[in-house]
Amino acid sequence: MQSPTHNLPSLFKQLGLPADPAGINAFISTHSPLPASLSLADASFWTAAQADFLREEILEDADWAEVVDQLNLLLRK
Repeated sequence: MQSPTHNLPSLFKQLGLPADPAGINAFISTHSPLPASLSLADASFWTAAQADFLREEILEDADWAEVVDQLNLLLRK
């Protein structure tokens, strides 16, 4: 089995967010839980560029898709 290309800290860096464990935990605590009816990319806290990136990565099932899914799950707990 191939290991994921990207991890959660690298996704946060890609999104221009603090990527250290405290920053990631703070982001998740601040923005969760997301309503089940709201797609991750449509959440109001993303910039247009961040939302576009998240949407494209999922639609294209790109390298980032797995870690974007991981973030989505973390924000729904």
